[in-house]
Amino acid sequence: MDHELDADPARIQRDAVWAWLSAEAYWGRWRHRADFDAQLDSAWRVVGAYRSDTGEQVGFARAVSDGVAFAYLADVYVAAGHDGQGVAQRMLSLMIDEGPGRDFRWTLFTRDAHTLYEKFGFQAPDAAAMVRPAASGMR
Repeated sequence: MDHELDADPARIQRDAVWAWLSAEAYWGRWRHRADFDAQLDSAWRVVGAYRSDTGEQVGFARAVSDGVAFAYLADVYVAAGHDGQGVAQRMLSLMIDEGPGRDFRWTLFTRDAHTLYEKFGFQAPDAAAMVRPAASGMR
């Protein structure tokens, strides 16, 4: 199946992304729809993946950034039936390598996609990195 990628925030199908994140994601399920909408509205950059034949959104990635040197990658997913086709790699390439933050320091949290992110230079934090855990219930 052919997929089209786009970094236009106006093209994001909010209902489709929210439906996936609120039901399928293991992260961020504490969010309410208004929280997600606020995150999307304030995102520095978003990338969507769409079926070429129907325009249905089947993938998403969001980033926040200071716009100068740092970016945080979040909410990356590819819907079932579209995984294993290189969609996630293409989304990350557009987001990171082909975007305005290609030279930034990027961070993310994941518990199951280390191999994918390593292809884009992500690695375990060094001695300079610290993380303050989120409040109870937030992940």
